[in-house]
Parts: sequence; structure tokens; C-alpha cells
Amino acid sequence: MITIDDIRPYLDAEVNAALEKGLSHPMIQTLLQFTFPDKSWDEIAVLVRSCNSIQDFQSKVIYSSVRTVIEKSSEGFTTSGFDKLDPNQTYLYISNHRDIILDTSLLNVALLEHQKIMTASAIGNNLVKKPFLLELAKLNRSFLIMRDLPPREMLKASKMVSQYIGDLLHKQNRSVWIAQREGRTKDGNDLTQQGVLKMIALAHNGQSVMEYFKSLKIVPVSISYEFDPTDVLKIPELMAKHHDIEYVKSNNEDFNSILKGVTGQKKRIHIAAGSVMETELDAIGQSGETLNRQYQLLAERIDQQIHKNYHLWPSNFIAYDMLHKVETFKERYSKKEMRQFQRRIHRRVEENNEIALHNFLLMYANPVVNQLKVKS
Repeated sequence: MITIDDIRPYLDAEVNAALEKGLSHPMIQTLLQFTFPDKSWDEIAVLVRSCNSIQDFQSKVIYSSVRTVIEKSSEGFTTSGFDKLDPNQTYLYISNHRDIILDTSLLNVALLEHQKIMTASAIGNNLVKKPFLLELAKLNRSFLIMRDLPPREMLKASKMVSQYIGDLLHKQNRSVWIAQREGRTKDGNDLTQQGVLKMIALAHNGQSVMEYFKSLKIVPVSISYEFDPTDVLKIPELMAKHHDIEYVKSNNEDFNSILKGVTGQKKRIHIAAGSVMETELDAIGQSGETLNRQYQLLAERIDQQIHKNYHLWPSNFIAYDMLHKVETFKERYSKKEMRQFQRRIHRRVEENNEIALHNFLLMYANPVVNQLKVKS
């Protein structure tokens, strides 16, 4: 039987003991030394032991770690839309999903720097099978979405997560991050799964579903990386999908994606916070449509904001033009940027593998396609 203690992050009272245990783990030691290259190990240990809450750990350690990652693996991190949010209000951030760890970490950096309430973040338990990853997740205020349970247990676990999300937002004064779909978007086509919305709504407790969503203060979030450091790792799954065969992950695939996502070069990164969904929810609730259709309409409205606010880079425009064999966006990139992107293809895609090339280009071109649909 899954209980709330199986899914929740650490409580503040549990942080000191968890950090003391973590200080002896080689991977956590490596992370800390990467984060604070100018400090001795004794100085790092003193800093870590001074963290008496998750807020302490996030602001003193995780923030520095993510800022170091940004400095070493990107050419800049920008944000938009956060100035329009109320610093005293909690929000349910529903986001597109590119990177297992960085998406939510970068959002929390943006929230901290804009003096907004940081999030508790949903993460699949399949991604934290290694004990040190689970420790870090629980210390970074992540809560677990249980995967691969029998149907009856899955429903109970989903109801528990839904209630927990509602409690975080309404009672604990804590914002929440959740991806718009189960798993990362592999082909760049960011679409909200109705199943995610239905899980969130399980705690509506007799209130109309759209009124309940309105109380959660949904803010769609668009995360875009100029280069996805895990693009090559996503191709085998896309190839399997193309050939309509089952894709089975290798034992360390998720862990390798985490490492590559954190350390790989991304060029520029942008996170855009959309507007709080209110009038859209009123319109959907008053539409007279069936509940299933209402979920579909809500997913579409979230997608529209994510697509509209997605920051397009030269890599996206180049991929679109290459994919469609046009020069529609030639003014949006330079010859140097074209050469750089072609070198990236050459390093990642086997020569004459047209299917792999098609999937690689789609990964970068689909955000342009989706934005064109929104603006048409």
C-alpha cells in the first residue's frame, strides 16, 4: 500500500540527517565539489550542515549548483513573464518537458531570482531508482509520481498525488511544477496529455472541475534550449516509434540522460511564464460540453500558451527550413549558425540515414510548426 510518506519530499525536520548521510555519498560529494570549486571540502561540509530546511538547501546549495551548470554548459539563461506573477500567490506551473532534472531546476532559479514562491515538483519514481538521486529529489522538494502499479493501486496513488498537489497549493503555500505529459517530449511536439489533467482533478471534491482548476491558478510554462544536449539520446526511441516497434530502455538510460542533460552544451536557454488561466476556464466550464471534451479544450488552451511563448532559436528555424527544403526563415539565422547546426547533425546522425535525419530535424522544427499554428 502506497502512503503519503512514500511520495512526499523530506520535511524540514528531516533535512539535517539526510544531508549528513548525503555528505558521505561519492556522487553527492562530486556534485558539491562541482558546485563550489573554490571551497575546500571542510568549507563545503560546514555550508551543507548549516542547511536546516529545504529552503536553505535550495537557496544555499542547489541554486549555486544550477547557476554553475548554466555558466559551464550554456551561453546564457533568460526569462520572461515572471514579473507579472504575484510574489505572494502560489501557482500550478504546467510545463513542456525537455530535460529530466534541469527543467524544474531552472524554473526554481527563475522563481528565486524574481522573488516568487518556489515549487514542489513532480517526478516519476522510475527516474530516481538510484538511491542518491532519490535523496537529492527529496531534498529538492520533489514528490513522486508512481509508475507501473497495478490499476487499482495506480488509481489510489493518483488520488493521493492529486490531494497532495491541492494541499500544497491551498494549505501549505507552495507552488507546484508538473510536466504537461508523462515523460519528456522526444519529438519537440509539446502536447498536454488529458490523463495528467484528469489526475490533477481527482481532488476536486464535488466542486466543478473547471472551478477547481481555476482555484489552482494554472500558469503554462515554455522551456526552450537552443541545443538539446540529449537530442542524440532521443533518436533510438523516435526510430522505434517510426518503425512501430516497442522501445525498451536500457538499464542506465535515464541516468545517462540526466548526466548528459546537465553537463552537455545547450547554447542559450529561455523560460517563459504564461498568463494565469482564468477566463479560459470560465468559458470551458460554461460551454455545455461533456467533461471529456472540457479536458480536451483545457489541454488545447494550455498548449496554445506553451507554443505561443516558446522562444524560437536559430536551430529551430534552420531545422524547419531543412526539413521542408525551403528558405522561409533564412533571415532568422546566419551562415555560421547553419554550418554549426549541420556539424551537429553530422556528429549525431549516421550518414545517409534519412529516417534518423528526419526525426532529428523534427525535434527542432516542431516548435516552429506549432507556433505558426497558434499565430495563423
